[in-house]
Amino acid sequence: MTTESTPTSFGSLLLRARKSRGWSQARLVHELRQVATRHGQSLPADASVKRRIASWENGHSAPDEFYGPVVCETLGMSSAELGLGHLTGRDSALLDAGYPASPDAAIANVDRLWRADLNGYDPLLQAQASQPAWSEASLRWLVAPEAALPKALGDRGPRVGLADVAVIKSTCDMFAQLDDRFGGDHARQSVIQYLSREVAPLLSGRYTESVGRALFSTVAEATLLAGWMSHDACQHGLAQRYFLQALRLAQDGNDRRLAGSILSAMSHQATFLGQFTHGATLARAALMGISAVATPTLRAQFHAMEARALARTGDRHACESALAAAAKALESCNADDEPEWITYFDAAELAAESAHCFRDVRSARQAVSHAENAMSGSHVRSDFFATMVLADAHLHAGDVEEACNVALDALDLGEQLKSARCVAYLAEFRQHLAVSGSTAVVRELHDQATEHRLWIASGQALTTS
Repeated sequence: MTTESTPTSFGSLLLRARKSRGWSQARLVHELRQVATRHGQSLPADASVKRRIASWENGHSAPDEFYGPVVCETLGMSSAELGLGHLTGRDSALLDAGYPASPDAAIANVDRLWRADLNGYDPLLQAQASQPAWSEASLRWLVAPEAALPKALGDRGPRVGLADVAVIKSTCDMFAQLDDRFGGDHARQSVIQYLSREVAPLLSGRYTESVGRALFSTVAEATLLAGWMSHDACQHGLAQRYFLQALRLAQDGNDRRLAGSILSAMSHQATFLGQFTHGATLARAALMGISAVATPTLRAQFHAMEARALARTGDRHACESALAAAAKALESCNADDEPEWITYFDAAELAAESAHCFRDVRSARQAVSHAENAMSGSHVRSDFFATMVLADAHLHAGDVEEACNVALDALDLGEQLKSARCVAYLAEFRQHLAVSGSTAVVRELHDQATEHRLWIASGQALTTS
């Protein structure tokens, strides 16, 4: 081991982190040993490690290249957050938006992401989405070799069986329901905590190949949910990184359909961020990549994502062709043959996507018609989006009064939603509404909406934009 160097603030930060967890030095020794063992490393006797901790906390020394990563992982903190300036180069992996080169890399990456996210590592939370990463991920997935599993499969960690995989699935299904009902910002941190504390150790556990495939597929779905929730919170660099890890996990779980759905999520994000060509390309890659195993609902959803991107480019003909392909595919769907996680995409969802498209190509009457058929009654956030699109469509059609009435309906619908995307929809509507001037109808909307949480947030967003 290398000679340790004197820190500037590490000792006080370590002491604070340990005490905030209610840990004694002996407990910290135990936790350090657990992490080291998980990575196939060994520590000296407890008394020796305890003396080392005392030296760190007294400011006499700092962790070296061996101990530093173990301390960071044990506390769930980055080296930058712990004042370990000589190790901060290791944090660069958190900000890398590259596609993982192997299943082992995906496990290590997603584990670091979960811990850094949970600990509020600001450079990660403020990161922007990388345009090249979308192209690299789709290409590497399309030409990927056969699925692989970790090299050290079965050599360490807890024993994992299909019952453990079922628990992860059920737990994340519950979180998905909360996300749908209350928005991504409601339970996002709870999801990340569950994945970091309960799921990460299983990925490095002992399992058979068949269990490993099921585990990777299920964790890919859970990480996709983390990505969607982060996207809904408008933490787009973080969301993209979750999507990338999910795509690799789905690849190695040999779940081609789920991988296509992850590319579709990337398409949705790219379009939301104004990268319309990337959005269309990602949707097409999803269609191409699962052509051999595609179901009608999956094809419909991917065509709809392509249409959303094309509408934003102003290519109405191509957009309408994609929507027609989506409608045709959905006609032949059989829910019993579809993956459970895509069954939400039904006629109402397609109507909502169509409403978005026709609004964006400035076909107000068609947007109104589709938006009126888009209310499912069972997906609160989706219904909020569809209602705001309907309000926007009425505004484009010149019916300001109806637009304001519908916007109030959306505010009532979204009262419990904690979603930055919902705020973005409202802010965009308010920008369009401002063109109508300060009429009596507009003033009345402002008066009635003034106490709504989402309306207040949208005003703040407009002020800071």
